[in-house]
Formats: sequence, C-alpha cells, structure tokens
Amino acid sequence: MLPSLFISHGSPMLALTPTPAHQFLRELGKTLAPKAVVVVSAHWESLALKVSNTAWPETIHDFGGFPQALFECQYPAPGEPELAERLAALLGAQSVERGLDHGAWVPLSLMFPKADIPVVSVSLPIRWSNQELAELGSKLATLRDEGILVIGSGSLTHNLYETMPMGSAMPDWVGEFADWVDSKLASNDRDALLDWQDAPEARRNHPTPEHFQPLLVAMGAGGDAKQLHHSVEHGVLAMDVYAFA
Repeated sequence: MLPSLFISHGSPMLALTPTPAHQFLRELGKTLAPKAVVVVSAHWESLALKVSNTAWPETIHDFGGFPQALFECQYPAPGEPELAERLAALLGAQSVERGLDHGAWVPLSLMFPKADIPVVSVSLPIRWSNQELAELGSKLATLRDEGILVIGSGSLTHNLYETMPMGSAMPDWVGEFADWVDSKLASNDRDALLDWQDAPEARRNHPTPEHFQPLLVAMGAGGDAKQLHHSVEHGVLAMDVYAFA
C-alpha cells in the first residue's frame, strides 16, 4: 500500500534550483510507482469542494517575478476523468475543469519527470475546519489500496513577508514551530495537530493557513507519520516532507 504524503513545495523555483529539497524529491519519485496521483494543493482554494475532471490539464504558471525559464516549464501529465468523477461522487464535490497549479506540477515534475502518471486535483475548501480537512483525507485513504498516491502539497512553514536570501540560517521562531509539528507527528498527537494554530509561533509561520492545511489532509489519508526530509530555503521556508503509512 502506498503512503499518503505531505510535501513542502516552497518557491516555484524549486522546479529548477538543485536545492536539497529538489534533489530529495527526484530520489523519492524513484521509489514510487503509483497508478495515479490525487493532489490537494495550497494553491487551489475554493468555497465548495471541487475535483478537476480535465483530461489534459494545462500547466498553470500562477506566480510572477521569476525567470523566463520557469514560465517555459510544462508538465503535460494526463488527467483521469473517470477517477475524477468517482471522487466527485465519493466526496460530494463539484466536478470542474482545472489545470495543475505550481503546488501540484512543481513537485510532481521532480518526482515523475516523464509526466506519464495521471494527476487529479482536489481543491482546498477555505472555510472548512481542521477536523473536516482531516476527514477529507480519511475519505481519500481507500485510494491507497488501489495504488493511487495521495499528496497534500503546501509548506511546513510559509511566511513570505520575512523571506531571506537563499542559504540564510533558519531563525528560532521557524525552528520552534517546525520542531513542535515534528514532535506531534512523531507521537501521533492528532488532537494537538488539529489545533495547530495554538502551536508556538504558528501565526508568524503561517500568516494565512492554506499552506499548512494540506498536511491535515495527508494526515487524515494515512497512518503513522515519518519525516522523510528536512531542509530550509530562504531562512523561513521549511521544506519538510512526511509520509503517512
């Protein structure tokens, strides 16, 4: 059975910059052979829950101010409309057309560079409670038995107001929050994680919650957590990856 994954996607430049997180995702993909991927990205927020039924999702360049080479990146993975319709029925979600935002295609382009594995996107409902997001993951858990990889794509820490030059040391307030999350995941303290906004320095690390919420979906879709990777980019972007087996 495949695990569910929480992946910190950091800056879109992760696609092109050979950082430790970039290199890790390239190696991680070599250990996985899913039939399809279902991804919940921080960059597809919605009111009602939605599922993308697009047969050939476009590569969405939902960012600005980066080198032209990044805008030229394409990830032409197919969708899987039949799986999407099944998920929409299972989840009571709207079935819509939607491309792959950078929270989806950037990590997937490193993990599965051949772009030959079908991808279905599920939106992140911005008004749902933490408990409801974990329950969304629980409904996706059965996909793991079918060889379908469930991914929550966000960032363990994500304060873009305080980014530093690449190579900067992680400040204490970032480490305090990251260590708290890691300890709660290691001890399987899901009640604490459902109240993650009360963690030390939570608001400073996540001025808005959408980059942490995919972790709750991945957690709900799997079992015990294992940290697969930890590194930091721009001082304040913890690039942790967790598997929930």
